[in-house]
Formats: sequence, structure tokens, C-alpha cells
Amino acid sequence: MLLSPAGVEALRTALSRAAYTSNGIADRLGPQATGGIARNDFRAALRATADRDPLATLIRVFICDQTEPEAAVAAALAPLTVAEALAGGLVERHGDGLRAGVDLEPYADDWWVLADLPVSSRPGRPLHSEHVLGIGGATQTLIGAAVRRPVETALDLGTGSGVQALHLATHARRVTATDVSERALRFAATTAALNGQDWELLRGDLVAPVAGRRFDLVVSNPPFVVGPGTTTHVYRDSGRVGDAIGAELAAAAPGLLTEGGTMQYLANWVHVTGEDWGERVAGWFAGTGLDAWVVQREVADPMAYVNLWLTDVGEAADPHRAAAWLDWFDAHKVEAVGFGIVSLRRGGHADPVVRVEDLRQRVEPPMGERIAAWFDRQDWLRARGADGVLDARYRAAEGLQLRQEATMGDEGWAVDRQVLAMPHGLRWTEEIDPLVLALVGGADGRLPLRDQLALLAAAHDVAPEELAEAAGPIVAHLVERGIVEPVSD
Repeated sequence: MLLSPAGVEALRTALSRAAYTSNGIADRLGPQATGGIARNDFRAALRATADRDPLATLIRVFICDQTEPEAAVAAALAPLTVAEALAGGLVERHGDGLRAGVDLEPYADDWWVLADLPVSSRPGRPLHSEHVLGIGGATQTLIGAAVRRPVETALDLGTGSGVQALHLATHARRVTATDVSERALRFAATTAALNGQDWELLRGDLVAPVAGRRFDLVVSNPPFVVGPGTTTHVYRDSGRVGDAIGAELAAAAPGLLTEGGTMQYLANWVHVTGEDWGERVAGWFAGTGLDAWVVQREVADPMAYVNLWLTDVGEAADPHRAAAWLDWFDAHKVEAVGFGIVSLRRGGHADPVVRVEDLRQRVEPPMGERIAAWFDRQDWLRARGADGVLDARYRAAEGLQLRQEATMGDEGWAVDRQVLAMPHGLRWTEEIDPLVLALVGGADGRLPLRDQLALLAAAHDVAPEELAEAAGPIVAHLVERGIVEPVSD
């Protein structure tokens, strides 16, 4: 840990006593100053903390990145001593006072997360090769996507500051966290102790520290950045060439999961000229026996991608590094890089379902509930089979909308396109034909699908068995997406 056990206890006492929590800070600063902090505009916050009581000092030091008099910092951190805080790297001397040495972030209602300061806090200071990230966008994406059902055992691969493990501990009886970086494990251990949690912490590359062990839930925000395999910062660079780390985690998943277990991780994948990116990513799961749902949330062109990650570590002014990276993309015909969430489940089925698709629309949170429900729907469809799907009764999803596009002609409006739209959840849209519209429109939960189809077949002079053969897979797809929902008997 960064501090001794007694030092951690003293720091917790200081933070709690000062109400240095998300709610405590919001109450102290008010909405205007709190909103400014979110935009890195600290002016209102500094005006609101001019009196320098303990909470004000902690806000100024650890949120507004100010240098404050040693006496004020000592009073705010007591009973932790300044000497202990300096030795642990929590603060550092600067000019005539002390300033933050780490990112000490109040998180959720009553948690704290320790991480390295972002590159923007110390311009010109190179990031440590084992830089430990705080709570960024990718971290939040995985937090929101994780399935939060109670489990016995959970694993956080590449824990960094430990924020994923914090969440796992709320619904797992035992939490294991790994990282290749000893430095990251010290931060994670401090985060765990400061929040009164106890995790098993193991050092090693990816799954090596837990070889031969299985878990009910595995999450990972790995070093997924795509490139030639150069390693300069372990939070970003895996040492694998291209997007191989995503395939490596997929291959490891069957050996990591208990029966019914789930693994979720963030990944980048390349879009190669002349290849279907979805088919390429789907190939990661061939032979694993796992159900897989991969959703692509963002796509970046190579130039934007390189600039993003060079800026992330303060290397934006290094044209040679950028050129070498872009040359590698050119040589491998990479036209874009996708980012998304991989969710896998070990269901023990001979016919695992693999879906790889774009899902770039805004999703109603929490995404984890949507993912869990997707796997539940796969179980329902698999248990029913083709005949069972026809025998079931359905109703349209709550709030389902019909959107039409029409063109004005000599005889009035002519409908060109009809789209079903879900205003909630995953917010899927699905273009449909009149027959599917009639099926969904009649899905009120009273008639089995087979009977609905018989009525439609008679109305359109079509053989019922032919219509059933065509409609069954369509309805299964609508069930998978949650557009229509089975009605319980």
C-alpha cells in the first residue's frame, strides 16, 4: 500500500470527519461550482473554499490542484501526519506549500479512489511507465456494462486503481484483482483498505496469476490500444501486436469461467480494408463454446486514434512517434479502429450464440442490465426451439413506436419505409415490412404466434406452414432485441 494500515485508518478518519465525499463536496460548493469542476473550471469552487477549513483545504488540494500552506494541509489530513502523507506520495512540496501528489477522488456516495494525477495536472512532466489511471471514460463504460447479479467469486483483470473491484465487492462474496504493475497493485491495495474492503491482489500478466482457477464473473479494462506492439505505458500498451489482446482474452475465457459464468471486457479492433470487421471479431470466439455479444460503441480513423492516445500520455508533440504508428496502420491496411464491449457467457450449450453488431445509439443505463437481459432472452429462445417460439404469446415492448417515411405522389402519400423504434433500453430501430407490422401490431399477449400467423395466412391466401417458416426467425430476432416480449403462461 501507499500508506501503512494505521496511515490508511488515519486518512479515512480525516476524509470522513471533513465530509470529503461526493455528496459532502456538492453540498459545500453548490451546483454552479460543482458543475464548473466537471469542466475543469475551478473559479467558483475556489471562491467557495476561501476560508480553508479542512473540507475547503481538501477540495483546493485534491480537486482544484492548488498549493496550500502546510499548516492548513496538516489540519485537514489529521490524524494522518504530513510526514506520512509525503512518504506515501499523497502530497508533495511545491513552492511554499503542499499540493496533491496523487488523485484522491471521492467516488459514488462514500468511496474514495486513489490514482496517479492526470497528465493535464502536471504539464511537461512525463507520465510514469506504470502510470495508474483514475476514473476515466473507459472505466465508466465498463462499470456501467458489468452484470451486477450476486456471485460467489469475481475477478478484475488489470485492476489499476481498483475501481472495478470496488464495484465487484458489492455483489461478489470474494474478489480477486490482478495487474502486471506492482505500482498499480499498491494503489489498488490502498483503495481497498481505505474503503474497508479486502481483495486478493495478485501480480502478473493478464490471466497468468489465476491460471487453473475459475470465477463466476470476470471483468477487464485491459491495455487494449492497437498498434505495433511497442510498450511505453502499461495501462495503455499490452505488448501485443494489433488487436491481439482481444482475441487472447476470448481464448482464455473458457478456462476462467465457472458454468454459467460471465466475462466482460473492453476492446479495440481494427477495421481492415476489404474485410468485414464483424466477421473478423466473431472469429475470436470460434471454438470457445461461449455465447458472445460484442457491441461496437465508437469508431475512429487512424489519425484521430493516434492523436488521442499520444495526447493521453502527453506525447502529442512527438511527430516521429505519430508517423511510425500511422505507418504501421498503413502497412496493415487499417482504415479505422473500433471500440466496444465484449460480453461472454459459459452456458454449456452445443450451439453458442455469437452476435457482433454496431450499437452506437445512446443507451438507457445501466447497460449491464441490458446485457444480462440479452443473455436471458437467448436462454428463453434456446429452451423453446423453433416450435416453442411459434407456440408462445407475445406483446410489443412498452412504448414501442412506429415511424414511417412517405412520399407525396399524384394519389397522395405513399409509404416508403416503416421502422419500429424502441424509445427506451437499447433504443434499437428495425425496418419492417407490412407483414411484420401486422404481427407486432397484433401482439397483445392473447393469441399464440401460431394462431396469429394462421389468421394472417388466411387473409393473404398463403399456406400457414410457409408463413410460419418465414416468420419464426423474424420473431426470434425481435425477441432477441427486446422489441417483442414473451408473455408468461
